[in-house]
Amino acid sequence: MSRNPEPLAIGRIIGEVVDNFSPSVKITVTYDSNKQVTNGRELMPAVIAARPRVDIGGEDMRTAYTLIMTDPDAPSPSDPYLREHLHWMVTDIPGTTDASFGREVVGYETPKPTVGIHRYVFILFKQRGRQTVRTPSSRDYFNTRTFSAENGLGLPVAAVYFNAQRETAARRR
Repeated sequence: MSRNPEPLAIGRIIGEVVDNFSPSVKITVTYDSNKQVTNGRELMPAVIAARPRVDIGGEDMRTAYTLIMTDPDAPSPSDPYLREHLHWMVTDIPGTTDASFGREVVGYETPKPTVGIHRYVFILFKQRGRQTVRTPSSRDYFNTRTFSAENGLGLPVAAVYFNAQRETAARRR
C-alpha cells in the first residue's frame, strides 16, 4: 500500500467512509493468490468470489488489529441508500501475521455488484487490546466512523480499495 493517502481521497474513501489519516501499518490484500488489491484497481467478480489473503504489517504480534471490508456504494453508486454494506470483519489479528490468525466475527460475503461500479474498501484499525471490539448488529447501514468511535478504535492505520462491477457475458470473453 502506498504511504500516501491521496488515492483514497481521489476515490472518495477519505470523506465518504473515513476521515483523513496517516497510514502507519502495511496491509496487503491478495485475491486468487496473485491479484493484489491496489487503490482504484478493477477486479472481476469471479476473482473476488473467495475470501482474500490479507497480510498485516506492524512491529509486534502482541498488537491486535481489526479488519473491515465495506461497500459504500450499496446497492448502487447513484443511490447508495444502504451505505455502507459490511462484507467482512475480522478482529484480534496479531500484527505481523495475516487475517486468518484473527477472529472472524462477520463472515466474508462475496461482492455482487448489480448496478454501476462499486468501491470495496479494506480498512485496518489498531485495537486497544484483544477482545475489545463488539460485533455489529447488521451488515446494512454499517458506518465505519460510528463503529470506530463505539469501539474506541480511532482513525484507521491502513486502507486500500478496489472497484468491481457486474460481469456481463461480453466482458468475460
